Amino acid sequence: MIAYASRTGNVRYVVSKIQGEAIEIEEGLQLDKPFLLITYTDGLGDIPVRVAHFLEQNGTLCKGVVVSGNSNFGHHVFGGAGEKIASRYQVPLVRKLDLRGYRGDYEVIQQFYEERVIG
Repeated sequence: MIAYASRTGNVRYVVSKIQGEAIEIEEGLQLDKPFLLITYTDGLGDIPVRVAHFLEQNGTLCKGVVVSGNSNFGHHVFGGAGEKIASRYQVPLVRKLDLRGYRGDYEVIQQFYEERVIG
């Protein structure tokens, strides 16, 4: 499964390029199977609040994280949410995407998803 949070539509677009079951993160969402998290970065490298709440309940099922960000804010904060999630939950940071990313990014994400999530 892919669990995702999108604010501007960039993450939703990325998810549309990945073959697999996907669910948008809503308050109170409880999952019962492993997932790949795809999220955006909030502020200057922060984890979005709804993603943080979701992970408090579901983090043990997270197999990896993909993060979207904007490199115009500087590389010291670019995709910072993904780095923080990867560290906190001891999962791979699969990819940092500049906004919507590129086809090569989608291929890497798809491969990770097939091998490590649905495996």
